[in-house]
Amino acid sequence: MAAPMSAYPLHIQGVTRSFPGQGKAGPTLALQPTDLTVAPGEFVAILGPSGCGKSTLLRIVAGLDRPSGGTVRLGAREVTGPGPDRGMVFQSYTLFPWLTVADNIRYGLVERGVPAAEQREILARFLARTGLQGFENHWPRQLSGGMQQRTALARALANDPEILLLDEPFGALDHQTRELMQELLLEIWQEGDGSGVAGGRKTVLFVTHDIDEAIFLANRVVVMSARPGRIKAEVEVALPYPREWMVKTTPEFAALKARLMGEIREEVRRAATG
Repeated sequence: MAAPMSAYPLHIQGVTRSFPGQGKAGPTLALQPTDLTVAPGEFVAILGPSGCGKSTLLRIVAGLDRPSGGTVRLGAREVTGPGPDRGMVFQSYTLFPWLTVADNIRYGLVERGVPAAEQREILARFLARTGLQGFENHWPRQLSGGMQQRTALARALANDPEILLLDEPFGALDHQTRELMQELLLEIWQEGDGSGVAGGRKTVLFVTHDIDEAIFLANRVVVMSARPGRIKAEVEVALPYPREWMVKTTPEFAALKARLMGEIREEVRRAATG
């Protein structure tokens, strides 16, 4: 019997990305050869300064961009374009403004031809998990930023992807709302569905420039260098799950933060000075 799709790891092998120059300028190398394996059910945060290529790498994994070299594989399958096996949540609010909250969440289900009764069941489940009951008939313009991102998260999860890809999804939110969204995401990930590999937890690749956010959410943090980006360090986060916000006050959290701060300060300085 073939292994369930959730048993397949993500393999990023020798991925590079160059962008053509403008006028007489030569091409810009955004990513040096990058190798990364993400295990099923693992939560990996990619941390790096602005412009280091972390979002470019995530877009390549999503199939929204093509590498200049190297490959991305989900198990034995090479990623060559977008697909329902990967769900993406962006920093900007990307809900369809002409669809209600409910229709945004159901969008992928409708596209896949999921039966209406199953759509209703999935919709009700994710409205409940993201605290959006009572707002299903609202338009995106009627929602706060946090509620829009909750809708975007529900839309991605409702389609049951193998991997959840998040590109600084809480970066535009105020501090308090950002922390609440971190806790919501972590709660959903920790719960999983209780079956299969890693208790049915989704594999997550999360791009951020916030050190506290990376430590709080992930079980491994990948630090990228200034452009052209490369993986400079990988730091295991041994803090036990389930995690509550109070973990941010512990000596263990502070030690991890100091270590990651040391890794990234040099890269931020390099990025700022070109």
